Amino acid sequence: MRAPDYSGGGLVNLAAELEFRMRGDHLAPRLYPDLAATIPDARTYTLVLFDGLGDLQLAHPEAAPLRRNRKAALDAAFSTQTTVNLATLATGTPPSVHGLVGYLLRFPDRVVNTIWWFDLAGRNVEIDFRTFLPAPNLPERLAADGIETFVIQPTGYEGSPLSDVLFRTGTAVPYNDVNEAVPFALEAASEPNRFVFLYLPHVDAAAHAEGQESQSYAEMMQFVAGCWRQLAANLPEHAVAVGTADHGHVDIPPEGNIHLDTPDGVILHGDSRCVWVAGDVDAARDMAKSLPVTWVDRSEMSGWWGPEPVSPRAADRLPDAAMLADDGVALLYQGDEIVLAGNHGGLSPQELRVPLLVAHP
Repeated sequence: MRAPDYSGGGLVNLAAELEFRMRGDHLAPRLYPDLAATIPDARTYTLVLFDGLGDLQLAHPEAAPLRRNRKAALDAAFSTQTTVNLATLATGTPPSVHGLVGYLLRFPDRVVNTIWWFDLAGRNVEIDFRTFLPAPNLPERLAADGIETFVIQPTGYEGSPLSDVLFRTGTAVPYNDVNEAVPFALEAASEPNRFVFLYLPHVDAAAHAEGQESQSYAEMMQFVAGCWRQLAANLPEHAVAVGTADHGHVDIPPEGNIHLDTPDGVILHGDSRCVWVAGDVDAARDMAKSLPVTWVDRSEMSGWWGPEPVSPRAADRLPDAAMLADDGVALLYQGDEIVLAGNHGGLSPQELRVPLLVAHP
C-alpha cells in the first residue's frame, strides 16, 4: 500500500503534460522526462479514457492491440474511482486541489453519490454543478488559447449533472451507437489545434457486472481494443492518440462481500474497497477489529489525494480514518450495497495502475 504518484508518474501529470504541449502552461507537475518522451509532439491530441482498464488487465488475450501501443503505467488518483479521476483530468489538478475526492462524498449535512448526484435517501442534490470544480477547468484554459475541446461520450451522459460538473465547456459529441464513437473522434481530430476526449465505459461495465473471466468482459475488451486499433490506423498527420484509464478492477468472489452493520454515530462513505470513516471513530475502530481490513488514521493518509496542503474545498470532505479491504474483500454499507463481480477504489496495484498508450501516424 502506498500513496499514488502525483509528482510525474500519475494521471494528473499526463493531463499537465498534454496541457503544456497544447498551450505552454500547466498547473500540476508534468510527466517525468522518460514518460513524456513516449508522447510525440502534435497539434491535436486525442485522449481516450478506457473506463476500468487497469494496466494489469492488458494481459487479457483480447487486449493485444492495446498491448502493442503500451508505453508505461501510471498511477490513478485516489480514490481509484471514475468521478475522482475524471475530475482530475477535467481540471488538470489532483483531488487535494479540485475537491471531488471520493465516490460517496461527505457534504456537511449528508453523503452524496457523485455519479448520480443524489444523497443516500435518494434525494437530488441541489448545488450549482457547473461551479462545483475549480474554474477555469482544462477545456476553459485551452479555449482561452484558441484550442477547442470535443467531448465524445455516450448519449445518456449528455446534459447530466456529472457532465455539467466535469465538462461545463467544450463541444459535446454524444454517440448513440457504439460504432459511431471512433468516427466521431476522428472527425473531431481532423483539424489542428484541438483536444479530443473520447470516453469508452464498456470494460468497466462488464467487469462490474460479470468479472474479468466472463464472456461479456472478453467481448468488451475486444470491442475497445478494436476502437483503439481503428483510431490509431486513421489518425491525421497532425494528431497523436493517448490512451489511459481512470482505475483498474479486482474481482470479488461472492463470499468476499461483507455487509457492515454501521454503529450509531458512525458515518461511512468512500467506496467498497476503501471505506472512509467519520463521526464516532472509536466505535468504527472497534468494528474494524473483527473485519478483514487495514485501519488507517487520517494522520497516516497524507498525500493520498495529492500534495499537501489540501484545498479548503477538499479538506471538509476528507475522512477521519479509513478501512482498506483485504484482497478479495468488498465492504457493503448504506449507499454502497450492490454486490458486484468487479470492484475498485483501493490502493492495490490492480486498482491503482493504469496504462499509458500512445499511437501516431
